Amino acid sequence: MLNNIGLPGLLLIAVVVLVLFGRGKISSLMGEVGKGITSFKKGINEGQAELDQDTADAAKDVTPEDEKDKV
Repeated sequence: MLNNIGLPGLLLIAVVVLVLFGRGKISSLMGEVGKGITSFKKGINEGQAELDQDTADAAKDVTPEDEKDKV
């Protein structure tokens, strides 16, 4: 169904959406979408940094278990 939509069809859909919602509502909606994407990327980066930190912390402690008990 969506394979047959060309440029004229997309323009018609854009005009209908613009008429129904108005320019202000669409711009605020796109702003919220942008904030959501930014927050998602920030969360992904923070999660990756946390995993990297955990890996680095685990790599620091290379003392065998037998040696830990003696200290």
